[in-house]
Amino acid sequence: MSDAAARADQRFGQVRDDVAGRIALAQEFYATASEPVRRYGRAELSFLRWTAARGVLASETAGPPGSPWWRAVNEGLLRDKVEAGILSTAKGTGVASARSVEYWLEFVRAPSPAHWYRAHNASIVSGYLRHAELARTELQVERFMMNVALLRVLFTHAMLVKPRLALGRLAGLGPQLVDPRHRTVKLFLDLGRSFPSEYPLIVPTEEAILDEHPLARMLDYGMIAPRLPALYEFSAHALEEPRLENLLDAGVPAYAWPREDRSIWYIGNTGAHLGAIARASGVRLNWERSPATRAGKRRSRR
Repeated sequence: MSDAAARADQRFGQVRDDVAGRIALAQEFYATASEPVRRYGRAELSFLRWTAARGVLASETAGPPGSPWWRAVNEGLLRDKVEAGILSTAKGTGVASARSVEYWLEFVRAPSPAHWYRAHNASIVSGYLRHAELARTELQVERFMMNVALLRVLFTHAMLVKPRLALGRLAGLGPQLVDPRHRTVKLFLDLGRSFPSEYPLIVPTEEAILDEHPLARMLDYGMIAPRLPALYEFSAHALEEPRLENLLDAGVPAYAWPREDRSIWYIGNTGAHLGAIARASGVRLNWERSPATRAGKRRSRR
């Protein structure tokens, strides 16, 4: 292990069970960097505060305890940035310990929206893949949220660098809407608009889906769902992580998700407005209509 990697491990170890310390460490990365880098923390820090408010980052001995999965994924993101920060200031020696650290280092040296997304998403995807077993211990509704969080960050990256893939005929809207330096990116990454803000979630998965804000459902089912195979293929290539494509099953999100439960993903695929927004962007809804979908449609009309 290089000096920089060892120092990053030590630095994160000081805040592992301190939620406020994790937030401060995330802020420190941007606050102590060059002025261009400082402007990129908006979306990440907003999401971090939301996860902290939910309670998922609380220590495992807290009452109530946090989520081992959310804590582990957040740890990977923070640790990658700390190591990159050390390497960028020449206070540490050695090479980056992971490809995601290399991406963060490139971002620090040449800040740009594309470099930020690549670094951020590489850290997140690495955490998803590394901690799949922890994810499987979570409730179904929490695992549904994990998949939605993943497809949202992949989609926003594509909106920036491959807007035609993400938005079709609406491609011209993409780059400005999801620039991580702008407030509008929260419209796509803010799960607080889609799901209850407590942990653990006690509502059934179907109820959480049907209670999702109409605009969020339009995004997830009308814009993103028809593009998932192409989106995951793009992301796997952009992040140099071919295993990412395995997190889809026949075009349906499948992270920590058994095939026998895949029908749940069709529940929210109802409503004429979803087909309309899909067609406006040049695609058609292509998720099958199962009995669960028809049941969701009946419930959504009540």
